[in-house]
Amino acid sequence: MKEDGVQQMMLGNAAIARGAYEAGVKVSAAYPGTPSTEISENIVAYKDVIYSEWSPNEKVATEVAIGASISGVRALVSMKHVGVNVAADPLYTISYCGVNGGLVLVAADDPGIYSSQNEQDSRMVARAAMVPVLEPSDSQEAKDFTKLAFAFSEKYDTPMMVRTTTRLAHSQGLVSLDEREEVADKPYVKDIRKTVMMPMNAIKRHLAVEKRLQAMAEDANTMEINRIEYRDKNIGVITSGIPYQYVREALPEASVLKLGLVHPLPRKLIEEFAASVKTLYVVEELEPVMEEQIRSWGISVIGKEIFTVQGEYSANLLREKVLGTKPEYSPAAEVPARPPILCPGCPHRSVFSVLKKLKLHVAGDIGCYTLGAVAPLSVVDTTICMGASISSLHGMEKARGREFIKDWVAVIGDSTFLHTGVNSLMNMVYNQGTGTVIILDNSTTGMTGHQDHAATGKTLMGDIVPAIDLHKLCGAMGIAHVYEVDAFDTQGLEKLLKEETAREAVSVIIAKSPCALLKTTVPKGKCRVIPEACKKCGQCLVPGCPAMTKDSEGRAVIDEVMCNGCGLCVQRCPFEAISFTPNAG
Repeated sequence: MKEDGVQQMMLGNAAIARGAYEAGVKVSAAYPGTPSTEISENIVAYKDVIYSEWSPNEKVATEVAIGASISGVRALVSMKHVGVNVAADPLYTISYCGVNGGLVLVAADDPGIYSSQNEQDSRMVARAAMVPVLEPSDSQEAKDFTKLAFAFSEKYDTPMMVRTTTRLAHSQGLVSLDEREEVADKPYVKDIRKTVMMPMNAIKRHLAVEKRLQAMAEDANTMEINRIEYRDKNIGVITSGIPYQYVREALPEASVLKLGLVHPLPRKLIEEFAASVKTLYVVEELEPVMEEQIRSWGISVIGKEIFTVQGEYSANLLREKVLGTKPEYSPAAEVPARPPILCPGCPHRSVFSVLKKLKLHVAGDIGCYTLGAVAPLSVVDTTICMGASISSLHGMEKARGREFIKDWVAVIGDSTFLHTGVNSLMNMVYNQGTGTVIILDNSTTGMTGHQDHAATGKTLMGDIVPAIDLHKLCGAMGIAHVYEVDAFDTQGLEKLLKEETAREAVSVIIAKSPCALLKTTVPKGKCRVIPEACKKCGQCLVPGCPAMTKDSEGRAVIDEVMCNGCGLCVQRCPFEAISFTPNAG
């Protein structure tokens, strides 16, 4: 069926996936990370023409896309902003190399820190890496700019970055669909001066990169994606991305220079616009990337002295800062606070309840289990970045000695372990550390919506493949003490932890139990309180299962709809006041 002219409501992420499809992309690689995950989940719908994969981490994903580009096809790699840090090593160098087939990296930033450990601005990384950046403002542009990025990549011999944010990634807009462009594979011609970055070649390629950016900056002055919208010239605004929408809503009469290419900037166009307006503002979320460049040219602008470098912007913020009008808010509804919690039946809760009982400190990592830091479990002491739990525990021992870490463990998820935890554990073994590492193996990448990984035995494209055996992998590093335990076997886990934290060696405990929300997870049964036997001690409530509450008399109550039958409460009750009824069959 011909799709030209068909319109469809799409998330920004889905529109990016569609743009990759229409651009003739043949390879896509990613590691799941909010707010970028749905790009790959939508690309897999085009698996007849696009090979797509979940890679172990963003560095590997970027290198997969680089290899595809060098071979002569268009390739996409997508990740969240902190993933750009992991991908930085190949990104900085492929900028020197340039491309053969078009190469585009989608970086999804998270202003407001909705699901991240920091609030960095990927434009700064791109500028340092000398990678041009396009920034769409809505779903239609998300699709169009993705396609344009591939054209620019090949025209200017450069990798391109498409920068999005949570608001764009997860909001919907109407998108006009086009047919797929069948792009012929470019011939591969060996050229070590371009693709082997040893010093004598890199010096020359650095000059080529500078020349490329200069040419692109000059062309940017007449690009259609950089456009001036003249209205009232008393106020002029330079903006890009989602903030453009806020500017149009809050300042409908203002003149606007909307930038689609935000690095390199079109100096002549900006100077023309600045000379035409009375007061000039730069509106950009997070860091003053454009503002600082514009100021360096001697152009007077108003920016971060009135706008924040933190969080998302809004139309109300612009009205207040530019117009001085305080928005009239309706009285806030008295909604009770709803902090994030582990789900009913989550195996992490069982493990954390044992750690809490033993009063152990936890070097934590990135995943659902980070919620072990908050009440009522409150056992996680540190969370830094992917794989850091094991490395930081090792650093503590090297800094303070074995005595300091005798009551510490490192906790890491199965997907995170394969992302960068393997290297950290290898380092601990190689440099003769000691310590206990708990791999929380829930058979999925849980926090980002249940994506498969190398240890689940299933690819993004649905192929069944051999699964990495975590036990054997740890054993292959020379670790003599590797154990598997059911995450809900609290007695067995407690015994193991007492033994292994006392052991002056590296040990690994793999706590296995599938995520309670996996489609393949079938609840074992239901737990029920025996009211007359309940002594109101509250031990069953300590782990904080949301299925458990108290009645008006202080007795425990279990919501049978929410209960997943994990049995943790049964094990904790000292009076046998909670029964377990298994599912029939």
